[in-house]
Amino acid sequence: MRKYFDIQYVDGGVPAQRLDMYLPDGEGFPTLVFFHGGGFENCDKAGAEFAVLSEYFVSHGIGLISANYRMYPNARFPDYIEDGAAAVAFAKAHISEYGGSGELFVGGSSAGGHLSMLLCYDKKYLGAHGIKPQDIKAYIHDAGQPTVHFNVLREDGIPRYSCRVDERAPIYHVGKEAEYPPQQIFVASNDISCRYEETMLLMATLRSLKYDMEKVRLEYMEGYKHTAYLKLTDENGVSIFGARVYKFLCDMKLI
Repeated sequence: MRKYFDIQYVDGGVPAQRLDMYLPDGEGFPTLVFFHGGGFENCDKAGAEFAVLSEYFVSHGIGLISANYRMYPNARFPDYIEDGAAAVAFAKAHISEYGGSGELFVGGSSAGGHLSMLLCYDKKYLGAHGIKPQDIKAYIHDAGQPTVHFNVLREDGIPRYSCRVDERAPIYHVGKEAEYPPQQIFVASNDISCRYEETMLLMATLRSLKYDMEKVRLEYMEGYKHTAYLKLTDENGVSIFGARVYKFLCDMKLI
């Protein structure tokens, strides 16, 4: 495994706008750009889950990029979404210099899943870099909030468990594009309040708008708390999350 740390992905950017790369030896590998969770106010690209995920994905021929982004109290919506788009654009422009094929998957967990949803459904963020959401091979949304994020609600003085849908919500934009790349959507049986119901609303919206549900896979994580499976392995030492993502990518014939 080749490791590269603290790469600045915005010219002249702040320390938060840095990413780490975990890459296979050789050339021609696809890459997953993944955003950590933490409610847009804590956690880091070097969280414990990335030790597990990097080992799994690299051993299966997939590069992993873990990107930080600006967070509260030094950021406001949509700063962190714009940072996510900039990190994806950096990967697209530069991964070939490290041997990558240029094929990208984009995902995130919790707040990072909300971020990946907005990159998928609201084309203006990637579009600012000349990239279409359809240029991404697949999206992996882990326990992301498809309605307005609770910390964005806090900016408006609205209680965190309120449900609001406006242009700041990923689900608001579903239906604006004729099609989306394959998507894998995770939610846990013991997830945070309202997350399961909001995820089901997203699934129902995609279904009602006649999207190809063969390209949308819901992963219901029975017996787990919110994102707890990210850093866990099974009895054979295999990443629980990584194995499900890999199977999805294989089933979609993307690797």
